[in-house]
Amino acid sequence: MRYSTKLVLGLLFAFALAASSAFASGGLTVDMDNGENIYNNGKEDTGVPACQGCHMPDGMGSDDLGTPRLAGQIFQFIVKQMEDYALDKREDTTMYIMNSNAKGLTSQERLDVAAYISQWQHDRETVDASVSDLNAIKANGVEVGETHLGKAIVNHGISEKGVAACRSCHDYNGRGVEPLFPMIGQQKYTYLVAQMKQWREGTRSNDPQAIMRNVAKNMSDEDINNVAAYLSTKEASPYSLGNSRLPHRFTPFETHH
Repeated sequence: MRYSTKLVLGLLFAFALAASSAFASGGLTVDMDNGENIYNNGKEDTGVPACQGCHMPDGMGSDDLGTPRLAGQIFQFIVKQMEDYALDKREDTTMYIMNSNAKGLTSQERLDVAAYISQWQHDRETVDASVSDLNAIKANGVEVGETHLGKAIVNHGISEKGVAACRSCHDYNGRGVEPLFPMIGQQKYTYLVAQMKQWREGTRSNDPQAIMRNVAKNMSDEDINNVAAYLSTKEASPYSLGNSRLPHRFTPFETHH
């Protein structure tokens, strides 16, 4: 079992390296102004609404709507998700519009939006002020997990259930690893819970090598709630202790305005 896990992770990182190289050699050029315009205003001729309507003007998502934070997400991951929506490899079961939205954008427009979102880095104070309000969520009758229990799973996993530590793929406090593993730290609570349950139930299946399905299938509702509780708070800061700088991110595109 231990050898198998190492083999799978090795294959995944080989896939990640190949994917990163593909982006690097592709000579991508993006239009940041166009990405910003689509995010803020949509695309009228194909009926695509403004992204900010659901993901908020600051890109931080909404627990009330169940939409994720997009601001600062990994470029390659955003591109893949929009392509998967366009090809119906992933189904939007939250707002039921992402499939049609992605189809209403060209491949280039999806790149433009992804580039704009990925470069949108808020300062630490802004992000901390925009994380999920677990007390408010709980007051609305939603079951909320325990952050300290979630932190233990994020850092150490659940060995007796075969659940790997989240940080083993998503890095410290879920800050993400290019190009395959998205930023999940300081993501929205409602969204995290919904996605982990979809992985567990197999209703979402666009994860390479089924890695998330294999992890989530061994997690109880309580485990999922605990992990989401920790990752959705300011405790899950991407800044490591004593270090005010984030890891450098590769930019696999050139920009024009």
